[in-house]
Amino acid sequence: MTAERQPPMAFETALTELENLVGQLEQGELPLEEVLQRFERGVNLVRVCQTALRLAEQKVEQVLERNGGDVEILPFGEMVD
Repeated sequence: MTAERQPPMAFETALTELENLVGQLEQGELPLEEVLQRFERGVNLVRVCQTALRLAEQKVEQVLERNGGDVEILPFGEMVD
């Protein structure tokens, strides 16, 4: 039997599902077993989001390098003078 490879989940899809899971967990009305299952799913979704963000950052850096190279990369939110 051959395992089919699914395409990676889109960042927006993973983030939306993660937000929904957090909302469910915050309500505090789930049995422990369901909380643990949702927590495990949430950890996997966080990894999906982190991977997507890392890949996006790498692409941005490549574009910057191709377009001059002398660009200073600052942490997100840091003001430029």
